[in-house]
Amino acid sequence: MRVLVLNCGSSSVKFAVIDTKTKESLSSGLVENIGVDGHVKAKGPVSKIDFKFSCATHAEAVAEVQKYLTEQKLIDTIEAVGHRVVHGGKYIQSAPVTQEVIDYLRSIVLFAPLHEEAHATGMEVAKKFFPKLPQVAVFDTAFHQTMPRKAFLYGIPYKFYTDYKIRRYGFHGTSHRYVTGEACRILGRKPEDTCLITAHLGNGCSCSAILNGKCVDTTMGFTPLDGLVMGTRSGSLDPAILFFISKRCGYDIDRLDKMVNKESGLLGLSGLSNDMRTITQAASEGHEGAQIALEVFCYKLCREIGGIAMALPRIDALVFTGGIGENSVVVRERVMNGLGLLGYKIDTARNAKNGKESGHLISQDGTSKAMVVATNEELLIALDTEAFVK
Repeated sequence: MRVLVLNCGSSSVKFAVIDTKTKESLSSGLVENIGVDGHVKAKGPVSKIDFKFSCATHAEAVAEVQKYLTEQKLIDTIEAVGHRVVHGGKYIQSAPVTQEVIDYLRSIVLFAPLHEEAHATGMEVAKKFFPKLPQVAVFDTAFHQTMPRKAFLYGIPYKFYTDYKIRRYGFHGTSHRYVTGEACRILGRKPEDTCLITAHLGNGCSCSAILNGKCVDTTMGFTPLDGLVMGTRSGSLDPAILFFISKRCGYDIDRLDKMVNKESGLLGLSGLSNDMRTITQAASEGHEGAQIALEVFCYKLCREIGGIAMALPRIDALVFTGGIGENSVVVRERVMNGLGLLGYKIDTARNAKNGKESGHLISQDGTSKAMVVATNEELLIALDTEAFVK
């Protein structure tokens, strides 16, 4: 089946056409800066495009996607549409797109203000442009809804959970679910008898403890701000810090929100960049801010991995994925060296090649297994869509 995967953000529409039989991406692209100066970049079997255009709404962005896929002679081959949704709230698995789903996403817009309204709008637009195609919503949070109560509740009055559903939801679920399946396949193990820790490391970062194919704990919480230090996000923070900054510096709620989401993490610590490649290079050249950022990032990651390990009876493998997880030799080495208590020892030769010539392994033989597995969230969304359609 050929599935059009749509990821509608607050000011962008990312797309890919996935062939679920061959597991190949036939075309992919991004329409960004919606509402400002639209910019589309895409590649397909016939041609590539990269240009700016007037794009005021998501409808115009999807229209551009449809036009491009028509030019690529793919539009008539698409059999279904899969939508990536950041926050699924009550949904514990993917679901066909209905008006009920769209209305529900709008009812929880405060859970993810930058994403939920865009997802709902994107679904409405897609149903107009592709009225005959079945459409499926795939939720980032769904994979984590198997967490036990002791893992997802916060230590605040219980009424905030019962009345407002404030709890830890977890994110990056499509990535964690995909690499869990891949890791089990590579290791030759059955998912129902495997314990993994998966570390999705990119501009956003999270770790999950996977027990017999199901998530039992994860580092992100009510929003994607919780947990690890990230590109521009602070990660876990003593809430009293925000009270202090508000009183001392006069920051209101919106200013605090901007600080912890867009000005913190690697960017805030280094004063240089949110890109780990830039941080790593600058650190090697003696940039103190970059050295601090790299040191804090890796230590916090070690600490979270060590903590989340307590949710498992054993660890069959530690899995690195995401842009940083798949490509940063330095980060993986530092983290592995910091996890000696759990029996991890880095194989520097394997690690230098990102595990590509050693069956994905980057650990020494006879020690706790660590591996690199490339994620593919678009493929998982397409496969989920196919499963629901069939």
